[in-house]
Amino acid sequence: MTDQRQRELAENLTAVRSRLDVACRAAGRDPAEVELVVVTKTYPAADVVRLAALGVTDVGENRDQEAAGKAAEVAKLGARLRWHFVGQLQRNKCRSVVRYADLVHSVDSVRLATALAVAAAEGRDRPLDTLVQVSLDGDASRGGAVAGHAQPDVALDRVLATVWDPDRAFEQLATIAARVRADYPGATVLSAGMSSDVEQAIQHGATHVRLGSAVLGNRASLM
Repeated sequence: MTDQRQRELAENLTAVRSRLDVACRAAGRDPAEVELVVVTKTYPAADVVRLAALGVTDVGENRDQEAAGKAAEVAKLGARLRWHFVGQLQRNKCRSVVRYADLVHSVDSVRLATALAVAAAEGRDRPLDTLVQVSLDGDASRGGAVAGHAQPDVALDRVLATVWDPDRAFEQLATIAARVRADYPGATVLSAGMSSDVEQAIQHGATHVRLGSAVLGNRASLM
């Protein structure tokens, strides 16, 4: 029997998928090129199982201490999904993360890449996909590898404006991604865009978009 929560999620998913479809067509892209990752942090395993029943294949988490147990519980309940780790990752968490995550979005140093490779070799029976997190503003506290030379005007803009213009940020990211693909043709994934700016991300070539509240509603505060 479908419960009220499942009906709510179904309605939200229909609206989100329609939004993605419109954004793709406005950008002249095939909607099949864009993968929806539903960010399920702070939501229970029961919601993840509901999402799987509604056709969601990819979910994202940003805190290992929450994600590890949730992934195990979801697996026990019989749902099979592709788990994305989207938060900043400490090297001492690599052994845990590689046991459930299929794609890590936040590799920002050689040391972290090496730690993940070692952990994956010891704790997985299949390859681990990873993405390099790019820093557009050079702020190390926010994570991300700095691309090319520092750009003082970008840092200045971040000080002068409370919020970056998403269109400008995604345009810069698209330029970086094109340069990377020229040297590494296999680097075809561009993960960018959230509930508030997904249209701009798709316009500039995002292949994976991470939406949470648009699907699951407002999150409870973390304790």
